[in-house]
Amino acid sequence: MYEKLERRTFLAMLVGVSLAFILLMKPFFGPIFWAVAIALIFHPVQQWMRSRLGDRPNTVALLTLALCLVIVVMPVIVLVSSLIAEGVSLYQQIQSGELRPGDYIDKVTQSFPAIQSLLGRFDIDLSGLRERVVNAFVGGSQFLARQALDVGQNTFRFFLSLALMIYLAFFLLRDGSRLVELMIKALPLGDERERLLFAKFAEVTRATVKGNLLIAIIQGALGGLIFWVLGIRGALLWGVVMAVVSLLPAVGAALVWVPVAIYLAAVGELLQAAVLTGFGVVVIGLADNILRPIFVGRDTKLPDYIVLLSTLGGIIMFGINGFVMGPLVAALFMAFWGIFIREFGEQGMTLAGTAPAGAGGNDGDEQGEDVEAR
Repeated sequence: MYEKLERRTFLAMLVGVSLAFILLMKPFFGPIFWAVAIALIFHPVQQWMRSRLGDRPNTVALLTLALCLVIVVMPVIVLVSSLIAEGVSLYQQIQSGELRPGDYIDKVTQSFPAIQSLLGRFDIDLSGLRERVVNAFVGGSQFLARQALDVGQNTFRFFLSLALMIYLAFFLLRDGSRLVELMIKALPLGDERERLLFAKFAEVTRATVKGNLLIAIIQGALGGLIFWVLGIRGALLWGVVMAVVSLLPAVGAALVWVPVAIYLAAVGELLQAAVLTGFGVVVIGLADNILRPIFVGRDTKLPDYIVLLSTLGGIIMFGINGFVMGPLVAALFMAFWGIFIREFGEQGMTLAGTAPAGAGGNDGDEQGEDVEAR
């Protein structure tokens, strides 16, 4: 009894200390998550460098991390800073009266009276809808302006998080395999099941981050490019917005370029409207269907409604990181239940003595006798 008491006390303290450690790491959740994502995504690159340079873990990890900084981190920093600058400029233009979002809606409704009658059939107040759209437009520009102010005021915290992410990514690239083996030994889930879950976690993380984000960046870049070619104001800003909404399969980049195409047609720019519509349907629209099976793969692709709900829920729960964390949690949820159904479902069928489809009666009797003998 004393040994049981010792064991239970130790396990209770182990759980308590682990929870305390998780709460201690909670302020650094973002840097830790992205460091893990970098280590998983660039693991194949690390393996290739190791085959070329030999067993030199520090050098291989440092070169892999440097490649990650050049390809991913620095372009993202430049893009975000440019986006914030565009948002601040847009907000200043709205505040000064140089840009009036409501005028764009008025031009569309004047050029297409059918829109007013269509909205009237559904008892939708056009003036109220106009006011909500304008408020959303102004609110978005105010949000970007506040983000610029926050970045300016919290520059030290931003660079501290960036440095922490890079620091952790280096050690995860160097010692990631040993840490995984240590966790497999520590977790009481069965080594084979734990290896399967860790492999699934790595697969889903790569698919979610590398696949979905890369596709969103490509669609946003294509949208920003066509906006710039057509001379539409704020091409960089709208390109980034299209990249963000591209993560939502039920909405997609069409949420941005379709209203712009309608506005161009309303003001008489029929050629530009036709070019934007054709480019949006053929190039931007098909990019998801062509690139997603290549980057993500069909095995890890979630249903569109699951991606939509998990992305929105992830944003609410995790903030900006929810664009990745939401689908990741949903994919892991489905992976865990898939393993459960496969393992315990097969055990239940075996215990029940279920015969394969099309088997004869004698085979079923023999299988039932075998189960009873067990």
